[in-house]
Amino acid sequence: MDTWDLIKWVNKCKLPVVKFNNQLCLEIDDLWNALHSTFNKAQDRHVDFSLLNKLQDNKLEAWLSFSKVEFRNAICNCNNSSMPGPNKPLWHYLKIIVNNSVHMSKIIDIANMCFDIGF
Repeated sequence: MDTWDLIKWVNKCKLPVVKFNNQLCLEIDDLWNALHSTFNKAQDRHVDFSLLNKLQDNKLEAWLSFSKVEFRNAICNCNNSSMPGPNKPLWHYLKIIVNNSVHMSKIIDIANMCFDIGF
């Protein structure tokens, strides 16, 4: 994952263009109702899982560790107002924390460990 991928992850995303029952889903509730309705219609249908046997196995690639520069660039490009999560800490505070090399190393270690253990 490069810096640009991280920046795209933290920015607010637009809704995908979805048409359901010949109408565009312009609100999140419309999109949810389309997903819910489609799931309910397909819920009891038979699925032929043998199709999966025809797929080629792809080799898993190792996750590349975060670099300090990559992490700092991604964080610095974030809006200062808020970040995702239940506690809603400000990006501004994380930007201050990553300017300390000891704290930055700890955060990088935690991020890399999450990928190493598959969390």
